[in-house]
Amino acid sequence: MPIAKKINKNFFKKWTPEMAYVLGFFAADGYITVNRRGGQFWCIDITDRKLIELIRETIKSEHKISTRKRHKNKYTSYRLQIGSIEMCNDLRRLGFNERKTKSMAVPNVSQKYFSDFVRGYFDGDGHVWMGIINKERTTPHIIIQTVFTSCSKKFLETLNEMLNYREITKGRILKGKGNYYRLAYSVSDSLKLYTFMYNGWVSRNLYLKRKKIVFERYMKLRL
Repeated sequence: MPIAKKINKNFFKKWTPEMAYVLGFFAADGYITVNRRGGQFWCIDITDRKLIELIRETIKSEHKISTRKRHKNKYTSYRLQIGSIEMCNDLRRLGFNERKTKSMAVPNVSQKYFSDFVRGYFDGDGHVWMGIINKERTTPHIIIQTVFTSCSKKFLETLNEMLNYREITKGRILKGKGNYYRLAYSVSDSLKLYTFMYNGWVSRNLYLKRKKIVFERYMKLRL
C-alpha cells in the first residue's frame, strides 16, 4: 500500500495571502480531474520550475513535480498533481469545477487578499508588455500594457468591475483570435495595477519576477 504524501488539506478553507495567490494561479493554470476509479485530483501545470516548487512548499506538499516536453520539445512544463477529495470539494465550493474553462467566475475573494488573488491570476494568465510607439517621430513614446486572458468572458467582466472599485477604471475587454478574451489596461492603469499587486506585503515572494521586472524597467525609464 503506497504511503500517503503529506499535504495541508485545510489550505483552501481559510483566506490567507498565500491561499488567495495559489487560488488565483489555479484559476489561470489549474484544473480538477476525476479518474475512472473515482480518485479526485487538482493540478497546476506551468513552465516555471521555481514557482511551482514555491507553491508546493506553500501548501506543505511532498508530492512529486512531474515534467513533460511540449510543442515538439521546444519547452518543458511542470505539473503538480494533488490527490484529495477534500481539497477538490473546497475548490468546488469556491466556484471551480472540472469544466471551469468557459464557465469560470471570480470567487467571493476576501477583500483583504484580493490583490494576492489578482497577482496569482496575472502570473498564470496575464501578460505585461513594454515597447516603443511612434518610432518615426523625433521623440518616440515608450508605453506599457497589461493584459489578463481567459476563455470566460464573465470572469474578465467581473474582474474588471472589481478593479474599477480600486480606481483601475479603463480596462477594455477584447475578443481574441482564438476562443478567448483579453482584458487590457494601458499605461496609467498598468502602473496602478503594479501598485495594487506588489506594493503591499507580498507573502513569501509569491510572484513571477520576470513579470514584475517589466513594470520596474518601465518606471525607471520614465524618471
